[in-house]
Amino acid sequence: MSTSRGLGTDFDRWLGKLFRKGPFTALIVLVRIAPPKVEPLRSTFVHVVGDEIDWGDIVLMLRGAGTSWDGAAFFPTRDADGGLVPDETARARLRELEGALRENRLVLNEGAFFDVWGRNLKVEAA
Repeated sequence: MSTSRGLGTDFDRWLGKLFRKGPFTALIVLVRIAPPKVEPLRSTFVHVVGDEIDWGDIVLMLRGAGTSWDGAAFFPTRDADGGLVPDETARARLRELEGALRENRLVLNEGAFFDVWGRNLKVEAA
């Protein structure tokens, strides 16, 4: 992981640790935080094949969502062999995740949840 480009955020440390097991697919959910509510805004998935990316790169990528966001939750997923999942599988898992989030926002805590500065977040029950 490139730490010379970034500040060594919680996200950067999480990614470096997770990538030691190899490539993975990350389901990503962007949220708006307006206490006491956390509102899912957009979701997508990416295939992570290297750990050269840092939080600044992620923020640039997420600008493409076309909306302001306060937090991003990442849910790593792998296939049965421990690698990347096919796009169809990633889309299906993302739809399942979206359904679970509609029912219970605390599901965000099952992923790695970060604020706009790449710091760890946690959703508390109201």
